[in-house]
Amino acid sequence: MMRFVDLRGQRLSKAGYTNALPRATLDVAKAMKLIEPILVRVKNGNESDLIALSQEFDGVAPQSIKVPRAELTKALKELDPEIRTALEVSAQRIRKVHNDQSRGETTTRVVDGGTVTEKWVPVDRVGLYVPGGRAVYPSSVMMNVIPAQIAKVQSIAVASPPQSEFGGLPHPTILATCELLGVTEVYAIGGAQAIALFAYGMKDLCEKCDLVTGPGNIYVAAAKRALRGIIGIDSEAGPTEIAIVADESAIAADVAADLISQAEHDVIAAAILITNSSQLIEDVENELAIRVARTKHSQRITEALSGIQSACVLVDSVEQALDVANAYAAEHLEIQTRNSAKDSEKIRNAGAVFIGRYSPVSLGDYSAGSNHVLPTGGCACHSSGLSVQTFLRGLHFIEYNESAFTDILPTVITLANSEDLPAHGEAMSVRLENKSQS
Repeated sequence: MMRFVDLRGQRLSKAGYTNALPRATLDVAKAMKLIEPILVRVKNGNESDLIALSQEFDGVAPQSIKVPRAELTKALKELDPEIRTALEVSAQRIRKVHNDQSRGETTTRVVDGGTVTEKWVPVDRVGLYVPGGRAVYPSSVMMNVIPAQIAKVQSIAVASPPQSEFGGLPHPTILATCELLGVTEVYAIGGAQAIALFAYGMKDLCEKCDLVTGPGNIYVAAAKRALRGIIGIDSEAGPTEIAIVADESAIAADVAADLISQAEHDVIAAAILITNSSQLIEDVENELAIRVARTKHSQRITEALSGIQSACVLVDSVEQALDVANAYAAEHLEIQTRNSAKDSEKIRNAGAVFIGRYSPVSLGDYSAGSNHVLPTGGCACHSSGLSVQTFLRGLHFIEYNESAFTDILPTVITLANSEDLPAHGEAMSVRLENKSQS
């Protein structure tokens, strides 16, 4: 079912390993051209244009783009009690982990009379995108909203695609989760048009946002890229990925189930097994043949597992497997080895690392307390997952007294002149010329 890549006897560079494990083709640049007219329609349009776009792309025309508060209250009231309890338990754990990400104020005394204070200030307003389509993602509501709340963002809006099944409203579980978390500004809009609405704002409907976060399809990613600069973004999230580093101690059924769990998301989802055990590969393939056939989304999973983006990779050792994993920089990385905790210490590049048999990716998707909005497409080698920090900006507050200023003045003037920027130096020296006026 999965293609086989034999890296035994090879010690490749980071680029070499990356080339051996290609991702699915995702032409964001092409998608950017396709969404250009949508962005223009939103920028120059009104709510009627948004409703028309929803009819065109989602097959339903919402009565209003902004979801009435009564619908949020109703959705929570009608939510299955078991689901509500699961959401509350998960939210509590997410909040506990993310509370520890809060940043304090730091004052550095550079010299006597000269200080620099760093304060972490939240953005004023954020737009949080929650995808729809093949699945319902109340978990993504929690992963976006809770860090923003802990960062003390004052204005939070959520957008999620309208559903024809629910009369043009987002899925009721999405609405219920928003209500549960205290978010009352929710919009029934999806895709590139949702990102554009947050980026440009719309008179009498939605205030412009400073930052937009949350995963989505290729058109959401394209809109984020196109509008970056008008808004801040977290990342251009691509299709989900799982890589599993395993040795002969791993249980084939566990590995197969975990590969399937992420392949369930999308036909271009990536599932990679990296192991030094040819027997494990054989056993996992046997498990996949059994498990894929009996799972609900077998066709989608089969396509994902048999795609170019998925593979069973045979290596000489666990050490080489870890090198391959660091080169690949997976969104989700599981370590299922005999010494999983020790081996995990060698990981530098991953969105999140799941250690040992009882820490599957599914745990992180919902209830581990970690965030599941993570870098994809190899971006984990330079970017982090969503966190409280995403919604904060570090501001420096500089305060020097006269003595500290006078002491450093010659240094600043020398550097300004060395850069042929004499006015910079004059902005320093003028303060001595006009000292009597202070």
